[in-house]
Amino acid sequence: MALGALACLAFGGCSSSNQAKKEEPPAARSESAPEIFQVNLDTSRGAIVIEVHRAWAPVGAEHFYSLVKTGFYDGDRFFRVVRKFVAQFGINGDPRTNRSWATTALPDDPVKQKNVRGTLTYAMRGPGTRTTQLFINLKNNTALDRQGFAPIGQVTSGMDVADSLYAFYGDMPPTGQGPDPQKIQMQGNEYLENHFPRLDYIKKATIQ
Repeated sequence: MALGALACLAFGGCSSSNQAKKEEPPAARSESAPEIFQVNLDTSRGAIVIEVHRAWAPVGAEHFYSLVKTGFYDGDRFFRVVRKFVAQFGINGDPRTNRSWATTALPDDPVKQKNVRGTLTYAMRGPGTRTTQLFINLKNNTALDRQGFAPIGQVTSGMDVADSLYAFYGDMPPTGQGPDPQKIQMQGNEYLENHFPRLDYIKKATIQ
């Protein structure tokens, strides 16, 4: 897949609408993320365990730790699964909860690791646009390295689960007929349950 196509295809619809009402995120926890920590995604297909390294991408790793601790990913759908490319998640099923986090963009981390198969990386539309959405690389996507996509961790168990996530709705618009991220942000899981009921999801995300 050409580099330009990757940029357009992968991450064009990843941030909240600029028209969404900005809300303050839940109060930040005083607890900092460990240098290395494990996150268990208990999914509808089985467990995916991710080892996150602050040294790889400190801003992104710290933010992911806070999101998991507050339960942000519980009930979230893998709304964009493209076989041999990415499995993307990170829009909360409650639009109000999603807005409270997704309207604040993170500063960029420098890319220190390659986007190889199994790495976990924030989705973004360009510099300074990371919020809550992440993807698991289902193949080596190293063309994303020079576009600023900084991996924060690596799947250590459950890549077979990631590979098996429901992918038959296709990619998100305009490339495919899959879920529209803007509609998920506005309508939450109700939109997905009504139109894309077979999507796999995270039952609970926990720090191990």
